Formats: sequence, structure tokens, C-alpha cells
Amino acid sequence: MTRCDPSVWGWRRHLHSACRLAVGGLCCMFAAWAAAQDEGPTWFAGGRPREAAHQALGFLLAAEADGLAPTDYDAEGLARQLAGAEALDAAGLRAVDAALTRAMRRYLADLHGGRIDQLPSQAGQQVERDEGFDPAGLLRAALAAGRLAEAVHGAAPAQPDYPGLRRALGVYRELAEDPLRGGLWGAPLPPLPGRKLEPGQAWAGVGDLARRLVALGDLPARARLPGRYEGEVVAGLRAFQARHGLAADGVIGRATLAQLEVSPAHRVRQIELGLERLRWTPRLRAPRSIVVNVPEFMLRAYTVEGRRATLVLQMRVIVGKALDTRTPLFAEDMRFIEFSPYWNVPPSIAQAELVPKLQRSPGYFARQGFEFVDGDGRALTTLTAENLEAVLRGRLRIRQRPGPKNALGDIKFVFPNDENIYLHHTPSPGLFARPRRDFSHGCIRVESPVALAGFVLAGVPEWDEIRIREAMTRGTSSTLRLREPLRVVLAYNTVGVAPDGRVMFYPDIYGHDAALDEALRRARP
Repeated sequence: MTRCDPSVWGWRRHLHSACRLAVGGLCCMFAAWAAAQDEGPTWFAGGRPREAAHQALGFLLAAEADGLAPTDYDAEGLARQLAGAEALDAAGLRAVDAALTRAMRRYLADLHGGRIDQLPSQAGQQVERDEGFDPAGLLRAALAAGRLAEAVHGAAPAQPDYPGLRRALGVYRELAEDPLRGGLWGAPLPPLPGRKLEPGQAWAGVGDLARRLVALGDLPARARLPGRYEGEVVAGLRAFQARHGLAADGVIGRATLAQLEVSPAHRVRQIELGLERLRWTPRLRAPRSIVVNVPEFMLRAYTVEGRRATLVLQMRVIVGKALDTRTPLFAEDMRFIEFSPYWNVPPSIAQAELVPKLQRSPGYFARQGFEFVDGDGRALTTLTAENLEAVLRGRLRIRQRPGPKNALGDIKFVFPNDENIYLHHTPSPGLFARPRRDFSHGCIRVESPVALAGFVLAGVPEWDEIRIREAMTRGTSSTLRLREPLRVVLAYNTVGVAPDGRVMFYPDIYGHDAALDEALRRARP
């Protein structure tokens, strides 16, 4: 694209940047027009609304399709004003014109970057602002080009999940508003006959369960309803469990029953919160990116070209414990890989957990390959009461040597950050089989480290799988600096869409959704 002449833009330099990001060449195409339009967009001609005014009003009235609120933009009030525009004098038309412009600017800003500027700390994630996005400039250029719809589409988040989540919102809103299907959640399911219900047992709630599963799409409408909990109903329940972060065993226990009782209206709000999070989750701008969705316990690796992200790799992960060692949410660049790493035990863990354990079981020190390190970097391999006391006083630290029992496994992926969070392998892979996987002290354990290293080192031919495995098992610690940094995004979303279109829900393990919901309700009238 040809760069615009700064002398044409003058004070509109930021408009050029915003338009280039969102709608390509609109800014250069209409630079001269924009320079002459100091009063902003004009939505009327001859006292009548232009077609663009009706188009803009349509976007505002349909804002809930993106999880936004039409009332935030006074969409119905603007509809009445446009309908009565022919009776307005010049001053009245200018007032309506200005009101519609303000509403569209706010709508574009909300659609692109979210509705709140600052989150309370318990909401768990920083809002990322796109400083180059100028909704006023984007709106002017789009109207000049007659491409308002294209501008709105370009303002929407470019996150891979956004289109599917937007469709899911429509599906669940339709379900919630259907008096027959949505009404199935009007009363709770009958009590279970015991602590849990297993396939083959009798239960008075089989029919109600089946009807809910049909409404949710987990059970075909033609399915035969048995007198007992068995057959296709069990298969439908397993499908439901798989979509809700539960063990898909067909057994209805407390956790499954709780998810079955969540109404479609509640799911609508959950999806709206998911769409809002995608507006300020760090965007995938780098050619290759890694995204960890914490409540889903999943890592995905993407290649990115333009606004299109292609999924290359995914795997299960283990994240920080919900009670006391939550994984923080941020985005940083991966710059190093450490093969056969040392584990430098954080002082908080050493003092609160490891030292008391070593005092109770001194043999654990040698069995696990621990050693003390002094301020000069010298290793001390003898366990003494004096050394343990020095750790408690901060004069010594503890580290674990490379080896099969090392807590980091045999590889560590480093993206420097203030929280000292990183990705790593683990010597305890059995935990990956559990449906809920918040077991760590905050760092993220990955299920398939060789595959992840292959993605990170793609394009570096000398680092093939054989060499990666050799470096991981060598037993001697070494650090590899990446030629090109790789973006790592630690995100939090309790709803997603599978490649086959299934809507997936995950537990709000850190309570971030509840905090976000409250923040949005207080944000703006």
C-alpha cells in the first residue's frame, strides 16, 4: 500500500494508522476527503437519513450478536429519532447526526477493544489496548468509501475463536428465549437415587435429562427414551460431559449434575464474557504464537498470516492451583530453551515446603538430586541443619540437578517475565489424564515437550527431533537462544468452540468470570 502524504493528513496522522490496521487502503484513498470534513460524518442528505445511517443503526440494534448491549448506544432512541428526522429543523438534524456518530464511535471502540478500561485485580488479566486503533478516523474513512460493513468487520477481534463463539452466542440465546426448550431448566432434575447414577440404573429423571440433552444437541431428537438410564441417553450424557470439562464416563455425580443444571441463559452470559475477554486478550500478531487457555488446561500453537491463524499443534497442560498458586495471565516473547535444566527452587517453596520436608525426611535430599548454592554460585551437596537454617534466612538457595527426577523434566521454555513463569516438562505425566489439571505452583507443565520444541524450532534444520531428544536426555544443562522470539499468550476463557463446531465450557477455576461479570455491570450505564 502506498504511504499517505503526511501533509495531506496534518492532525489526522493517527487516522492513517488506524485505517491501515482495520480496513486496508481506505485512508489513502480518501485522505483529501477526510481533510475537508472537520465536522465529522454526515448521516443526512436533504433532511433525510442516508442509507449509511440506516446501516449504522442496524449494527447498533444488533450489537448483542457480539455480546454487546444495544442500550449502551441508545439504539432504540436513535431509531425513533431517525424515523422522525423529516420533522426536525437543522439544529435537530445536527444533534441526531452527532448522537449517531458518538454511538458508532463507541460501538467500534467496544467491539475492538472491550467495554472496560481497567479490570479489578481479581479479574485476573490486564486489558491490552491497541493504541493504533482510532474509531473516529475509521468511521470517517469507512463512510467516505461506502464500506461501513467492512470497517465493522475489520474492527472485530481477530482471535481464532471469535467467529465460532459469536455463532455459539446466537445458538444459546435462541435456546434460552425458546419457552419450550429453554423452559426445560425451569425446575431442577429429580434427586439421584444415591450419591451417583451409573448406566443401567433406574431414575425418575431420565426423561427430563434426555429432553435437555436433545435441546443442547448432545442427543439426537429421534433417540429412543428407555425406562432406565441406559443406551443412547448415556451416550448423550458422555457427549455432554466431554463438552463441559468433565470425565466422559457416563456417570452422573455431583459435578456432572451441577453442569446439567446450568441454564441456557447462564451460558449466554458466559459466552458474552468469553467474547469480551477475546477483545483484550493479546492478539496473535507474530508469525508463530503459543496460546495457553488456563481453565481449559490446553496449549495451542498457531502460525499466523494476516488475520488468519492456523492451528498447528495442541496438547494438555497442567496449570497453577486454584487455591493459592494461580497461573498469572499475560503475554511475553519466548527467547530461550533450556535442555536438561536445573530447577532453582523458588525461596517461597523452599522455605514453606521443601525445608520442612527435608527436616522430616533427610534422605529425600540425595534421592531427588538437590544441592545448596551459595552467593558465589558454589554447590554444596551435604545436607546439614546449618544449611537448612541458611535457606530459611535467605543466605543459601536450593536447586535440583538435571536428571529423571527433576521437577522441570528435561526441558524448559523460557519467556522472561516478572512472575518467573515458564513452560516445562514433568517427571509425573500421569496427572495429564485427569480432567481438571490445576496442580502446579504457577508454571505450566506441557504434555508433549518434544512436539512443542519442534514447533518452536521449526525452520532451524539443524534442530531436528533426534537432536532435540539428545539434548533433553544428555543430563548436562544447556541453553539455546532462539533466533526469532516466539509470542506466548497466557489467556483465560471458560468457553470455546471445537473444530467440529461443538461449544465447549470449562470451569471458572479462578473465579475470574465472576469478577469480570461484576466489573462489566458496574462499568457504564
